[in-house]
Amino acid sequence: MTLLRILRVPAGIAVAVTAALLFGASPAAAHPMPHTVVLLDVHETSVTAHLEIPLSDLTLASGLDGDFGPYLSEHIKPATPDGTPWTVTVGETTVGEAEQTSTGPYRELGAEVTLTPPAGADIRHFTFGYDVVVHQVVTHTVLVSVREDWAAGQLAENGGEAVQVGTIAIDNRTLTVPAMDVDLDEGSTWSGFLAMVRLGGDHILEGTDHLLFLLILLLPAPLPARGGRWREVSGPGTAVKHILRTTLAFTLGHSVALAVTALTRVDVPAWPVEAFIAASILLGAVHAIRPLFPGREAAVAGFFGLGHGMAFSFTLAAMQLSTGRLVLSLFGFNLGIELVQLIIVVLALPALVVLAGTRIGPAVRITGAALTGVAATGWLADRLGLANPVATAADALGAHTTPMLAVLAAASLVTLGYAYTAKKSTAGTGAAVAEKIGGRP
Repeated sequence: MTLLRILRVPAGIAVAVTAALLFGASPAAAHPMPHTVVLLDVHETSVTAHLEIPLSDLTLASGLDGDFGPYLSEHIKPATPDGTPWTVTVGETTVGEAEQTSTGPYRELGAEVTLTPPAGADIRHFTFGYDVVVHQVVTHTVLVSVREDWAAGQLAENGGEAVQVGTIAIDNRTLTVPAMDVDLDEGSTWSGFLAMVRLGGDHILEGTDHLLFLLILLLPAPLPARGGRWREVSGPGTAVKHILRTTLAFTLGHSVALAVTALTRVDVPAWPVEAFIAASILLGAVHAIRPLFPGREAAVAGFFGLGHGMAFSFTLAAMQLSTGRLVLSLFGFNLGIELVQLIIVVLALPALVVLAGTRIGPAVRITGAALTGVAATGWLADRLGLANPVATAADALGAHTTPMLAVLAAASLVTLGYAYTAKKSTAGTGAAVAEKIGGRP
């Protein structure tokens, strides 16, 4: 009987604890806890790990309330497959608000850690020793994904999702945190180059401001100017030459600026460049209504193309490429831009030439220029620090480039059909008149 009484005490405690856990916990305690996210950017000679760690768990595991650098260095241990350690360098850390699915808002530590293999080691195959937080908080999980891998054609700038390569958690049998094997597919220079071509094409399509600047300069291209006004349409040959000359000048301008800025790795502030681009579009819109620089569109396009090229270079600068990869990426990125520009010009050219010679041509030109001017004004104000709904709406157009290209293609087909019908009608009328004259006694 004494033994039963003794056993009742721990049994009662167990029941009480279980009941408290099941029924007495607050609703928040039943929610899944946030996990750590590790995003890997694979470079040519190093790997950058971007860490997103729940701050409460980090504080609990480390016993620290700040300066987590030494703790992170101690608990991040990448190595070659044969065990040779890599060098770990912890960079800047930041604290901010975050939210994951089903967890609600919480505070998060962000850190950028550079992982450098020993000379000659394979950057694409290594063991990722990582037990930050997990060594103390046994329910914690670490999700590891590759965000950017140039050699595999995976670029964060393309807007693609990171590819998860593994999970790190405690092994309940051994109560240890095993290192994760990172085995990436063999990359190639060709994959990286093609990815940069796609990135260049996407950049011009999603960059509504670049697209509008080119189109707004081409809008009055078929028209000569006299007395401060746009006059009757030029011949088709002259109009086509003018359009091609303007496009080529813009291409040359942004290509030179892109190459110089990217290769010299000049750190140019973003907001003056973006404001300059908005101002260039506004000036082009005014010019499409009333000629400001008639006959000099090519020179103006080349000058403003310099600013657009600097903006393009920001994308390459963010990728931290080695010089060899940067040169190849520069060529591929620019090729992608030019291919899409060429498609846009080919689609827009027939409509521009034909519409300029019709009665509705001036209305189309002025309406397009006015809408572009409004968008440019919104962008300029926003880039000078005055947020506004016009800029937001104009930016949203970048998500609808496919309909825009479809409209250009449809407009060109319609105008070409109109021109063909009008020419055939004129030819038929001329033949009828000639036959009538020839049939006179």
